[in-house]
Amino acid sequence: MYGKDLENLTSTAENKIRYMQKSPLGYLMLSALAGIYLGFGITLIFSVGGPIAQSGGAAFLKLIMGVCFGVALSLVIFAGSELFTGNNMVFAVGKLNRRFGLKPVLQLFALCFVGNFLGSLFLAWLVVESGSLTAGAEELILKISAVKMGLSAKEAFIRGILCNWLVCLAVWISNRTQSETAKLIIIFWCLFAFISSGFEHSIANQTLLSLAMLLPHGTEISLMGFAHNQLFVTLGNMVGGGLMVGMVYWLTCLEPSKERALEPKVSNS
Repeated sequence: MYGKDLENLTSTAENKIRYMQKSPLGYLMLSALAGIYLGFGITLIFSVGGPIAQSGGAAFLKLIMGVCFGVALSLVIFAGSELFTGNNMVFAVGKLNRRFGLKPVLQLFALCFVGNFLGSLFLAWLVVESGSLTAGAEELILKISAVKMGLSAKEAFIRGILCNWLVCLAVWISNRTQSETAKLIIIFWCLFAFISSGFEHSIANQTLLSLAMLLPHGTEISLMGFAHNQLFVTLGNMVGGGLMVGMVYWLTCLEPSKERALEPKVSNS
């Protein structure tokens, strides 16, 4: 049922590897753009959420922030860029189809993750230097960042799984439909779900936690906390995108052939 969609993803993965090998700098730049685009989304939701939190509207805070974050993945998909978390699904499918080895996948993942981080850090620095954040936004950034840095390994890992499950569903569906309106709608709902539910996205966190590190902060904000969050959320994101979406849909196409192979042969004699 989904064979054509999986084949398209596999071809996409092959094209990404070829481009990365041909132009590592170009691929790094595309990855940096994805970090910047997610950074725009993070800046938006905290710029909107800060005043709401200050005015006592905490009950609506997650709702409003969830509504606003769809701009991030919309920019990634429609403008064109390379997002590590989306690639978790794409390359899981390609690897399961045995179109390439593990080495180029690991090389691409490393380059993509570094590029995402560089873009996220650059955007965070620009935002802080611009002076555009209100006191309420800065307070909310520090508060949420402290919570994220304080998550246990299990909490960060599982929230990472749940987050990229939703993000990669948005990417998966976007690859299955030609309607730009449908793509925007599904991106909105999937990102609304993950932000409002409090799940963890490694690349979005890169901008948020970088903002917290660049703003005046207390001891609850630390480089160790940053690294702790990134490690376990990234691992969770890889499971959520690669296994829960990529591998699951790949298995649905594998099952019919398995069933036919197991059917008893009937002799015509």
